[in-house]
Amino acid sequence: MSTTPAPLLDSSGPPAGPADIRLIVTDMDGTLLDDAKRISDGLWPVLAELRRRGVLFGPASGRQYATLARQFAEVAEGMVFIAENGAYVVRDGVELSCDPLDRSAAAAIARTARRLVAHGADVGAVVCGKRAAYVERTDEAFLEEVRRYYVEHRIVADVTAVEDDVLKVALFDFGSAEHTTAPALAEFAGTHRVVVSGEHWVDVMNRTANKGAALRGLQRSLGVTPAQTMVFGDYLNDLEMLDAAEWSFAVAGAHPEVIRRARRLAPSNNDDGVVRTIARVLGL
Repeated sequence: MSTTPAPLLDSSGPPAGPADIRLIVTDMDGTLLDDAKRISDGLWPVLAELRRRGVLFGPASGRQYATLARQFAEVAEGMVFIAENGAYVVRDGVELSCDPLDRSAAAAIARTARRLVAHGADVGAVVCGKRAAYVERTDEAFLEEVRRYYVEHRIVADVTAVEDDVLKVALFDFGSAEHTTAPALAEFAGTHRVVVSGEHWVDVMNRTANKGAALRGLQRSLGVTPAQTMVFGDYLNDLEMLDAAEWSFAVAGAHPEVIRRARRLAPSNNDDGVVRTIARVLGL
């Protein structure tokens, strides 16, 4: 794979297709959503046309399933949701795959977050279960960030005692997650997957859980090949997903490693890059 992605053809140029695309999966934050966390109005008619053509569309996000299902409630029928960075995949309310985290590991990660706080870091832990996300921290600034990604969340006295299937533990750092919180989780890197999923978020999951693994499982179940798959991403938790599709796009402004890993470039999330690229490649 080339280390320099090929740019997407300008709309004034010749058609980029034809392309036999059967499956389209996109990251949400920084990719499909603009910086104000909004979905473009242009997505909805594109989704209607994809459905008419029999092309399956789905978001792949660190967000919980309940959040994604609410965001796409009007068009959710038949869609696939790759939630919790690939640890949980659902279609039409039916679980397709799940890669839960051992509860003892989840508790250890939460205790690491407590130690960071004790040493002055402005960090909060979110224990992400199937039923809800669980937090101990109760200040409004932190809860505002939690509500953005986890509509089903509960404040509990002790997140290490949660009775739920834990999918991942997410740590929100009001500073730089990549430079502060991620290094503090190094002890888990040998046994688990520690991924920086945004400027302020670090997720810890099973080593086998990632968006790429979820996508490959979905491809196998549907009989769809990487050549028939289009994906979009912008951050480090999207890397494995990019590897699973021949039509892989990094949006402009993506993390440098994502740009190196993707095969092509798309316009930025603030320039409606995902919708424009889908329409361009499929000739909508």
